[in-house]
Amino acid sequence: MSKTLVIAEKPSVGRDLSRVLPGPFRRGEGYLEGPDHILTWAVGHLVQLAEPDEYDDKFKRWRMADLPIVPEKFRLVVRDERSRRQMNVVKRQLGRDDVELVINACDAGREGELIFAYLYEKAGSRLPVQRLWLSSMTQTAIRNAFGQLRDGSEMRSLEDAARSRSEADWIVGMNSTRAATIRLRSSFDGAVSLGRVQTPTLAILARREEEIRAFRPEPYWTVDATFAADGERVYDGRFHVAAGSGDGRGPRIGSAEFAAAVVEACRGTDGVISKLEKRKRRERVPLLFDLTSLQREANSRFGFSARRTLGAAQRLYEEHKALTYPRTASRYLPTDMVPEIKPIAEIVGQRSEYAAGARYVLGLDVLPLARVVNDARVTDHHAIIPTRAPHPVDRMGDDDRRIYDLVARRFLAVFHPDAEFENTSVETEVAGHVFRTRGKVMLVPGWRGVYGESADAEPREGEEDEGREQQLPKLEQGEDVATREIRSEQKETRPPRRYSEGSLLAAMETAGRLVDDEELREAMKDSGIGTPATRAAIIERLLQVGYIERDGRALVVTEKGLNVIRLLDGHPLTSPSLTGDWEHRLAKIEQGTDSRRAFMGDIVKFAEGTIEELDAKLRDVRIPRANLGPCPVCGHDIMENRKGYSCWAREDPGCGFVIWKAKAGKTLPGAIARELIRTGRTEKPVTGFRSRAGRSFRSRLALMQTPEGRWRVEFDEPWAREGARPPEAEGAGEEGATTRAVAREPAEDKAAVA
Repeated sequence: MSKTLVIAEKPSVGRDLSRVLPGPFRRGEGYLEGPDHILTWAVGHLVQLAEPDEYDDKFKRWRMADLPIVPEKFRLVVRDERSRRQMNVVKRQLGRDDVELVINACDAGREGELIFAYLYEKAGSRLPVQRLWLSSMTQTAIRNAFGQLRDGSEMRSLEDAARSRSEADWIVGMNSTRAATIRLRSSFDGAVSLGRVQTPTLAILARREEEIRAFRPEPYWTVDATFAADGERVYDGRFHVAAGSGDGRGPRIGSAEFAAAVVEACRGTDGVISKLEKRKRRERVPLLFDLTSLQREANSRFGFSARRTLGAAQRLYEEHKALTYPRTASRYLPTDMVPEIKPIAEIVGQRSEYAAGARYVLGLDVLPLARVVNDARVTDHHAIIPTRAPHPVDRMGDDDRRIYDLVARRFLAVFHPDAEFENTSVETEVAGHVFRTRGKVMLVPGWRGVYGESADAEPREGEEDEGREQQLPKLEQGEDVATREIRSEQKETRPPRRYSEGSLLAAMETAGRLVDDEELREAMKDSGIGTPATRAAIIERLLQVGYIERDGRALVVTEKGLNVIRLLDGHPLTSPSLTGDWEHRLAKIEQGTDSRRAFMGDIVKFAEGTIEELDAKLRDVRIPRANLGPCPVCGHDIMENRKGYSCWAREDPGCGFVIWKAKAGKTLPGAIARELIRTGRTEKPVTGFRSRAGRSFRSRLALMQTPEGRWRVEFDEPWAREGARPPEAEGAGEEGATTRAVAREPAEDKAAVA
């Protein structure tokens, strides 16, 4: 009797499929077998593009004369030994005499299509293929998908886009990395990793770092007063400089003398409320989550890295069956999901914390669908929402529960009305000087009621000098007030903030442009850097190669990262618009409106031009090794070398004093080594260390001498002296004991690994 082989992307998906297909299933090594079906899986990327030396031994040496490397036909290799074991299982099943049909049940999207295409090609199979297209792992969704299998030929354009993305990354990443590394061997230790997504992302971070370094703080002053109307109706106001006076701008006063004069003129002087305006404002509910917006929200609220959020969302999809497919770029639902909305709300509302929001949704005769349903904005997958299945919240780990809470509340909130506020602006005039006050009162909670939130009291970024929003007493225009207190305060202008993972994801989504409006961001998605499924991996890649470090929630560019962008000097690889254009073309290949052949031809031309430009631009570049001054032991100059900072060299052995660069996953820069040599310890904690568990932490450092007389750099913190583990840096933690890493990492920019 003939059987159908179903190839899933992960073992957990294979087990889910076995619960729907006719059984019973017996377990084999790496597969499940039932009466009509055999289920096996890929465990992520089993197969990848071969390295250059697989084509010719001469490529083991990196030489400019051998570039560009562009295979006529790309070869595939199994990734590692673990992958080889599972690949052998899959190959045996594909070669069985009783298997007549293969179903591709890998994740529904470009990367899932690539995983299957490479595996199928490497196995050398010629069996007919059908496609299982799943965006939810509920049993109902699985049954429906098996009832609507697509012919494999229908997925050709998606496979073309997937292969084009993979091969383009290989060509551009491999060739540009080799060209830059060859020309910068004397300046950098190790490879200079470049790629079509990681390099423009690094450029965004580097430009911000340059702005911060170039920033020079300037002093300014503010004047605040406390006023009281009759009946102890007290409120605060902040002085604003009159336009055109030349003494400052807005709430910022340009000199201490003028600030003092305002304080002296107003102290003990009565004033009058010269202006009072009230305006009602409506605040629309945010759209449903796609992966990028979910990662941004989790970073903002919990300090989660993008990878940590993706891991939790993937578990909620695969293991708990509580959320729909997370690797989505859509924030809308298709029309055929409308009948599912109220049943899902009913399931979510079974928990007390969501009950009130769910009751509201269930009580609506007509659901407000204008901001929720849009077939044109749903391609492979719809927005991330809860599933129509039991949600085992009590069995979820802490990370998973937090991400589930974000998605559940957003799903309920999107069907609620706008939140309504009353904004009050007050101007108080004292001795000819105007003080302004802002008040905000929530009139109708609307969607914010789902979160139990009221109006935000803290000023938003960029509005700090305007003063906080207050709950104001009842005031009337024209009434007199007493000036109870008045004071001036000196402040300094502040540099731009470093990117967090949340703000960097937003910048990648809009190709580096500053865009706050949700609808406008949606319109720009096709020109973003990378895809929702690959952005977390790109950030991790920049951390891995030492271009950036985490400092709490901030991402800090290292000297190596800054130098790479400086030396590229505006090369198109650093441009966010370039990778956005490529993503746009890949989308057109998926849609059948562009051809794989034309795209790859343009990629080869780009790689050739890049090699020529890097060869010319970097040929004579030499970054001198740092001289850190005299050795504290013998007085010889301490020089930077490939692995550390030492007073010895071939021509001068010195005394053997050395500070090794590598420590706990971080490369110590020259500035830190200088401070250690000068004072014996660092004044401030150094960021960017990683524990053995993969957690980011910071620590002060000190030079210590061992009993044998050798000098070592040690962590100079109480926990280190007590032999304890380093504490996790705020907002920088990764997966804990209750979570597991995602089984599959997107392969974008993998070719740039040298």
